[in-house]
Amino acid sequence: MINIIKVIIILSIFINANSDRPPIKHNFLKLNNTQKFISQMVKKYHFKRKYLVNVLSNAKLDRDTLSRYRGTYKVGTTNGPWVRYKAHVLDKESLQKAKNFKKKYYKTLKRASREYRVPLDYIVGFIAVESKFNEYTGDYRLLDSLTTLAFYKNRMQKFFKSELKHFFLMCREEGFNPYTLKGSFAGAMGSVQQVPSVYRRYGMDYDKNGKKDPWSLKDSIGIIAKFMRKNRWRSGKLVAVRASYKGKRFRGLKVGHRRLYSLKTLKSYGVIPRERFNESKASLLRLRDKNSDELWLGAKNFKILTRYNNATTYGMAIHKIAQFIKD
Repeated sequence: MINIIKVIIILSIFINANSDRPPIKHNFLKLNNTQKFISQMVKKYHFKRKYLVNVLSNAKLDRDTLSRYRGTYKVGTTNGPWVRYKAHVLDKESLQKAKNFKKKYYKTLKRASREYRVPLDYIVGFIAVESKFNEYTGDYRLLDSLTTLAFYKNRMQKFFKSELKHFFLMCREEGFNPYTLKGSFAGAMGSVQQVPSVYRRYGMDYDKNGKKDPWSLKDSIGIIAKFMRKNRWRSGKLVAVRASYKGKRFRGLKVGHRRLYSLKTLKSYGVIPRERFNESKASLLRLRDKNSDELWLGAKNFKILTRYNNATTYGMAIHKIAQFIKD
């Protein structure tokens, strides 16, 4: 989000959608920065002042969401323990759901794969990890979350003020009702959990029913295929290969998808690919299981998975789902 947004897109399956303290009525219009925001939207984007005042006067203060970005809470991220991923998206039931989704939407997946030249199994993997095919899409009203974070001090206030701007633009462009849209506490919505600025970039009417719908699984298939192509997915190339090493815990080299090593360097540390790895350099990926580390070599295509969310565990979850459902 792709470089900034990835930090705050939270997988709904890892957070409790029910707030301990529900949003409360609040007069945001009394704040100077709210009035400044309204004036800017009127001047630059030609909104009616009365419309903005009416919508923002309906926004409620979400104290729990604000606390997450002020440090009271430790904001959950998708860069969590691998065992948690396995329990939530790689369990037997979840993998069967991925297979069922592939079968049910195969025609649409095949069309997207052909049009964008990306593998359909990875499209399934994205949607599985983001929302479990709409099972978890978030229960926070976007108007409350974004308004709270845009107008009250927090460590990402500038970002959220921009997202509130995109929220209004998105609602105008797509005819969305600003009062009813729901998603994560970070303002991400739909089957593939996109904040407004990203949805404006990638959203599409892929099922050709005359409207864009963030919760349409068919539209989301097109969105992910478009994302992969825009980020230069290399058709037919490697994503990741399992590697062997001695011992149960690996400590020889720094790991992560941002760092690249030559195969010669990896070999000198006892890291050997289990299959042919035909790229000159690889990222060294580590999945920390309960009793041992699982090592993988990431290719250029793996990096693209992490551009949607900046976590090795996230990318590997998608990869493993894709491999499991592969024909």
